[in-house]
Amino acid sequence: MSLRIVPLSGAALEAALEDVARLRIEVFRAWPYLYDGDLAYERTYLQSYRDSASAIVVGAFEGETLVGAATGVPLADHAVDFAAAFAGSGLDLDEIFYCAESVLLPGYRGQGAGHGFFDARESHARALGFKKAAFCGVQRPADHPLRPEDYAPLDPFWRKRGYAPLPGVVAEFTWKDIDQSESTKKPLQFWIRDL
Repeated sequence: MSLRIVPLSGAALEAALEDVARLRIEVFRAWPYLYDGDLAYERTYLQSYRDSASAIVVGAFEGETLVGAATGVPLADHAVDFAAAFAGSGLDLDEIFYCAESVLLPGYRGQGAGHGFFDARESHARALGFKKAAFCGVQRPADHPLRPEDYAPLDPFWRKRGYAPLPGVVAEFTWKDIDQSESTKKPLQFWIRDL
């Protein structure tokens, strides 16, 4: 099987968002996110990609089927969510492009989609004049009962791409884990690189 990595914007982005919502629910259900998601929330969350003229969705397709996606948007478009995390960092949110999520069905991993996702979003960000790219990843305790024994963090991949953790810049998001009855806050560490 061979994947096509395709940057989507405008009508193509809009057409893909329902499938992106489904992929987010399925992929983020696994470790380390353990996200017990629903389509109603996803549709609301993904509205910011409809609303931003600078947003991008990068699709990974097998044939005509979307099997993975990565999203990106100016960080300032998420200022309400991230202002507290970046307070005191000295960074200008208007200069940072946010590489939000990357989701890929397990059977398609190891074929270069991760690099394709970052390449397309970083190229898009450079074309728009952004100086930096950033993303955040959930932090889970090493002794979490649902952590798979064979789990390998993506830190080496991110470092190879030129990203490094941004000291003290940690966002908090709330969602319900698959093994919990209530939503709880989770810390998400920001990583950043110069473009």
